[in-house]
Amino acid sequence: MEPGGVITGAGRPAGPDGRPLDGIPAQAGAPACETAPRTGPRRPRPWLLLPTPTGTPFTFGYSAVLVATSLFMEFAAPDVVSAALRASSTDVTHLAQSPALVLVASALWIAGGLTSPFGLAFVIVLTALERRIGGLRTAAVFLLGHVLATLATEVPVGLSVAAGRLPDSSLHRLDYGISFGVAASIGALAGLLTRWPRRLILAVFAASLIEDLIGSTDPMTSWGHLLALAIGVATWPLVRRSRITARRAPAAGPGSPRTSRW
Repeated sequence: MEPGGVITGAGRPAGPDGRPLDGIPAQAGAPACETAPRTGPRRPRPWLLLPTPTGTPFTFGYSAVLVATSLFMEFAAPDVVSAALRASSTDVTHLAQSPALVLVASALWIAGGLTSPFGLAFVIVLTALERRIGGLRTAAVFLLGHVLATLATEVPVGLSVAAGRLPDSSLHRLDYGISFGVAASIGALAGLLTRWPRRLILAVFAASLIEDLIGSTDPMTSWGHLLALAIGVATWPLVRRSRITARRAPAAGPGSPRTSRW
């Protein structure tokens, strides 16, 4: 401190003219500036329901592909569309010939087009799931439900045909779409919600699937939806651990860009 200096009210040394000296920190115990806490309600952010290229790249890119294939289904020649869907079908014959190819190709279409309820559910559910556990884990949940539920519904068909309980035409039943993956994603997302929203979503969705099963002319697909939902529920330990890990991940360091999946 310079001769004749004083201590300012903020706890910092001052010169003879009463102005604080630069470069000298405040004394211990000096009051610090505090930001007033936010007391108002948090504003709703409905845009977070939609995918973005940076926030949810997997869902955004996948949605773009589904929009393109749905427009193709809507405007292309019917015989061309029929041939494309037939080539993408995960029926028993195609699964036996090229399983990896048709399992991927069948997930590039929305049965019913853009107006399908599963199309809307895809955007909302996968966006919410990816914001919580990241793109790679969201893709893993979706593909797990899609692949396992498809195999679980088609393999019994092949066995039933071999046993003579179903006609040979069942080996070529048209099977494509994203619904199994969406059902698994709904089940996984429910595990990240609080108790009552989780129970409500599972109860309403399961009830709608059971109603479809009772009145459906294609019970194998309806059973596949229920199985995919159960697969999503089975991933709860994985998605919950992934969410905790993402929350506890340390920052890269001062000045590093801040990113968030939430």
